[in-house]
Amino acid sequence: MGTYIHFYDSPLGELVMTSDGSALIGLGLASQQASVAAIADTRPQEKSLSIFQETGRWLDTYFRGCAPSFTPKLKLSGSDFQKRVCEIMLTIPYGKTVTYGEIAAQIARERGIRRMSAQAVGGAVGANPILLIVPCHRVIGAGGNLTGYGAGMERKIQLLTLEKVDMTNLFVPKGKSLPKKQPLSKSLRPRLKVK
Repeated sequence: MGTYIHFYDSPLGELVMTSDGSALIGLGLASQQASVAAIADTRPQEKSLSIFQETGRWLDTYFRGCAPSFTPKLKLSGSDFQKRVCEIMLTIPYGKTVTYGEIAAQIARERGIRRMSAQAVGGAVGANPILLIVPCHRVIGAGGNLTGYGAGMERKIQLLTLEKVDMTNLFVPKGKSLPKKQPLSKSLRPRLKVK
């Protein structure tokens, strides 16, 4: 089976969907080199597939500011640990957030161990190949710290705002300013603190 791609124009920028022909295996920003490099090695073909149509419907619903009532067929990749973290992220409700530490604690309980590293979870979250649908943007640092999002802090804030997440206690850590190229809309500025 080959690898197939399809493009979707979104408010975040052009997205590239990747499929093995039956399931979605990737969704990322076309402008990000990691997304492009990951699919370039497979010599993908651009093709219209039912999985791309279904994913497009999911994205249309999401970008209208509504929680999609379905999930396209996904094929998760990575280590067993990375796949488990993705499975947990899939359970985070629309409009809610969880911390890296909360995911780590859940995995520790499942494994019957005392602790799991939140940093290890952060690495797995960062390796998520299916943005938005596997909602890594809903994972935040301890105490409301908006850390780490491969698509950029500005986009993470846009997505959380779209989902009407209460931004009151969320903040950008000191020294991690938002990109100057993409200023925040005025409606977001007063709701965000830099600590």
